[in-house]
Amino acid sequence: MKSSKPASEKPVQEIRPLRILVVDDDPAVGASCRRILAAEGHEVVVFENPVAGFQAALNGQYDVILLDLVMPGLDGMKFLSQLKAVVIVTGHATVESAVEAMKQGAADYIAKPFTPEQLSTLVRKLGSRAAWFRQYPAGAKEAEIYQGFEGILGQSRPMQEVFALIKRVAPTDGTVLITGESGTGKELVAQAIHRLSPRRHKPLLACDCTALAPTLLESELFGHVKGSFSGAIATKKGLFEVADGGTLFLDEVGNLSLETQAKLLRVLETRRVKKVGDTTEREVDIRLIAATNRDLGELVRAGLFREDLYYRLNVVPIHLPPLRERPGDISLLANVFLRRACARMNLAIKGFTPEAMARLESYSWPGNVRELKNIIERMAILCEGQYIDVVHLPLEIRQTPVQPSLPPLPTTWEEFRRLKEQVAESTVQELERRFVLEALRRAGGNVSRAAKQVRMLRPNFHKLMRKYGIRSEDISSE
Repeated sequence: MKSSKPASEKPVQEIRPLRILVVDDDPAVGASCRRILAAEGHEVVVFENPVAGFQAALNGQYDVILLDLVMPGLDGMKFLSQLKAVVIVTGHATVESAVEAMKQGAADYIAKPFTPEQLSTLVRKLGSRAAWFRQYPAGAKEAEIYQGFEGILGQSRPMQEVFALIKRVAPTDGTVLITGESGTGKELVAQAIHRLSPRRHKPLLACDCTALAPTLLESELFGHVKGSFSGAIATKKGLFEVADGGTLFLDEVGNLSLETQAKLLRVLETRRVKKVGDTTEREVDIRLIAATNRDLGELVRAGLFREDLYYRLNVVPIHLPPLRERPGDISLLANVFLRRACARMNLAIKGFTPEAMARLESYSWPGNVRELKNIIERMAILCEGQYIDVVHLPLEIRQTPVQPSLPPLPTTWEEFRRLKEQVAESTVQELERRFVLEALRRAGGNVSRAAKQVRMLRPNFHKLMRKYGIRSEDISSE
């Protein structure tokens, strides 16, 4: 059933003024935070006493908490797991403490001295998250499921392994090569690595290596001087210079010409860049992340990609599995995409019928997550009932037999053993998800009644609901 709201009405995207708590024993820091954030309309409360500040954090309803990591009488690291939306503020800035703080639950990390722009950017980022908590007050865990790991959705074992790799490589300056089919989310991984890195306050610039001709691509990457070629009417900085201090993401790097590959290799080896038509080189400090949907090893063997550049790029490889190899995530992705589409377009669709979801989970998804997202949005627009059913699915999905698709056969026994674990896990997860849904339907959406009927403790049943992004209000009481 479509919403009765006028088509001109759109969900409000602006972030409301936030309640911000600052706990820092340095009066200058508290005063600076109050001055910067109050000027943007936020309500700022400052505590110099760490014990009193922590008590206020537990008792108050604050959207964002700025907490000094090291204060007399209070170890901020110990209390992170008890708080939400915490930004660690410290003059004792190390990569190790930043990573450990995020593991313990910190939302972000900022080192003294910080600029007003850095502080405002962080607060705006966490303000978006706070707005989500207000819209869905069921709890932070559900919001975490909705938002995923740094915006990347997935609870399957292959994706958890990807997330673990991102956490390990992000704090370093290691070059990363992200591989995977089109539509698997390679740019999202690059963004996550940058956001979790010490370079996050500097720019992340992206370049699609297939979008420009080789000569224009070199100008885009390395810059050019005035008059170096036809149309070069002014000197221009390349992405390597503009991204200095930050991260450069080269997408579809497998499509670079051999000539451009040679120039890229030199920049990586010397950390110096020379504009097209220039005679001097300039030092650059960037972290490079490359991505491709092609097999660079095969391209090397075919003479289409430089072997030395391949080894330079492949320092830390991260492979994104195609959606067909992570079927346990399809239900999560579909429900999240549907909620987002409904919120954006003022639609009142509650979910999918079991038959429709079974078809979605049996489809091979050649376009991966991107294809799933686009199809879910299309079905949300065309659906006229409360649930998306088989009739709403595209023909190619509607005709898909409802049976698990077999993954490619492994080549070693160890790979086969891992595959057996993955298949067993995804099957159990799907049965578990359907078990919870059916229990809720029998109970008319009443969580307590459903838990009692299946002989589970209510907190344990609710934990399963959060695990699969299931909300009681989405269950029909008919």
